[in-house]
Amino acid sequence: MNGNNPGKNVLGADVEIKGNIKFTGELTFEGKLEGECHTDGTLNLGDTATVNGNIHAQAVTVRGKVNGNIIAKEKIDIKNKAEVFGDIRASRLSIEEGVTFVGKTEVNPNKVAPTAARPEAPKPPEAARPPGR
Repeated sequence: MNGNNPGKNVLGADVEIKGNIKFTGELTFEGKLEGECHTDGTLNLGDTATVNGNIHAQAVTVRGKVNGNIIAKEKIDIKNKAEVFGDIRASRLSIEEGVTFVGKTEVNPNKVAPTAARPEAPKPPEAARPPGR
């Protein structure tokens, strides 16, 4: 392991977690999580991964199933045959063909603040009509 990589961890398909997980670095998760995931690092969900809960991470790659919202500070990458049921928010988003995704997306690479709906400019008063017309 070099000094630039704070840690790469793997939790296999036989792992089941009921509760929240928090980590730094990079985690490849192949098991089942009933709870939330919080990290400033990268979460890689493998083909056999199932997450029932929200994910908050720097970057997320989904190959398995997620029932919950995903919020990534950088990128969400949803691979072929993945299933995501929940809203996703990230600076960058990649969704491959063959993905099942049911939810809303918010992709905002420039972190632009939403602007309020602009009120319509007041219409100039109509010219007074002469009587009898």
